[in-house]
Amino acid sequence: MSLGRTWTVTLTGLEGRVIEVEAHMSQGLPAFAVVGLPDAAVNEARERVRAAVHSSGVTWPPRRTTVNLSPASVRKTGTGLDLAVAVAVLTAAGLPDRERAGRAVHLGELGLDGSLRPIAGVLPAVAAAVAAGRCEVVVPEANAEEARLVPGAEVRAVRHLGELVRSYGGEAHVPEAASSVLTAPPPPPRRAETDLADVRGQDEARFALEVAAAGGHHLSLLGPPGTGKSMLAARLPGLLPDLSESEAVEVSTVHSIAGTLRPQHGLMRRPPFESPHHTATEPAIVGGGSGLPRPGVISRAHRGVLLLDEAPEFKPTVLECLRQPLENGELILERSGGQARYPARFQLVMTANPCPCGLAAGKGDRCTCSPNERRRYMRRLSGPLRDRVDIHVQVPPLTRASLALSEEPEPSVAVAARVARARERQRRRLAGTPWSTNAEVPGEWLRSSDRGLPNDIRTVLSRALERGALSQRGLDRVLRVSWTLADLAGKDHPTIDEAGTALALRGSA
Repeated sequence: MSLGRTWTVTLTGLEGRVIEVEAHMSQGLPAFAVVGLPDAAVNEARERVRAAVHSSGVTWPPRRTTVNLSPASVRKTGTGLDLAVAVAVLTAAGLPDRERAGRAVHLGELGLDGSLRPIAGVLPAVAAAVAAGRCEVVVPEANAEEARLVPGAEVRAVRHLGELVRSYGGEAHVPEAASSVLTAPPPPPRRAETDLADVRGQDEARFALEVAAAGGHHLSLLGPPGTGKSMLAARLPGLLPDLSESEAVEVSTVHSIAGTLRPQHGLMRRPPFESPHHTATEPAIVGGGSGLPRPGVISRAHRGVLLLDEAPEFKPTVLECLRQPLENGELILERSGGQARYPARFQLVMTANPCPCGLAAGKGDRCTCSPNERRRYMRRLSGPLRDRVDIHVQVPPLTRASLALSEEPEPSVAVAARVARARERQRRRLAGTPWSTNAEVPGEWLRSSDRGLPNDIRTVLSRALERGALSQRGLDRVLRVSWTLADLAGKDHPTIDEAGTALALRGSA
């Protein structure tokens, strides 16, 4: 009888859990079992591990082998446990350097030829290992750059199982083919940020975009085709400041799990931008996959911008999925395989035409839609969803006169400088709280008497609430926008002017 052990990490959402992998060999009929609540992918590791060991020139012990994944109460998912299972089995079979093998954390998927293949989620997995005090981590060579982003990690990059066996004092064969390491498929290229100077006219919409950027507010743009709604929305990321260190780690972790992180560029420092097509399904937006779900579009947009272009064209079930993350800033997915919790604090930007043909703006002379068709079209954006959007702006068609009267458009760099100053004021005011932008601040904190809110603002908003022009949620959102307008103006607190402008930007939500 012999026993070998090593360590690995399994992920549940963004949380990594260090797992002890034990391999026990005893006399009896040859068999290979994996216990400890493995999913289908982990169970299939038996065949991958056996083939990889044979391909490395190591004899598979003809004994009864049991691999235990501890703690047994935690569900183990994914193919990243392959390497740890193989090392535990070989250690039980007599690998010389048992102490070193039993000290390191092993991550990676095995090919049948013994090569190590990259896996998703290496960044949070290595971070969990380091946090647990296990700093020596073995990863596939294709994941090494990502693993080295974690401070304190002692990363060893390996291309083939035989190479690792040799480093632990065993005899193994490393084929020449191992020199051409398999690399992770490249993620889609990141979109270059465009400049606000490209947008002519639309002064009100440009101002609304600046306010949304300064306070992290959600924005809705309504107008006929060709008025620049999509151009404006696509330029919002260029107005946002860089992510802080903690935000960059958080965003990079989400994209590591999703498989869209480019580790050669380090942590993600710019706010992400996601713009799904209107045919996107609910699992694509929210997250999906067998067992525990992977991050969807709204989690990949965390700390960035989620653009729903032509929002009424999205399925109503998809749109309604946004209500919880818009309110709470996170997404909790319950599946049969367990619960996954992903952050989802994004800025939502919705664009929409006024009717199916898009020509109902102004006099609507050319519109071919009936009144019922127009109502049904706009009802696809439900009242509760619209109520969660802070700023609603009409984007009218451009005329020759409006273009002549409009000033030379400011570039993004000038607007971004004002946004950065407003954000800095918010950070100083909210220091010591869990929030960093006005959009995150709860209503009761804003309404409290010690916030310095003038009585005339309280009176105006109370009257709007009594008339039914505002819901309680809408009142809180008007207060948040008022504080953002004050921050842009360099004021210590909003005045009746900022409150009136915030009410106007609230529009007909």
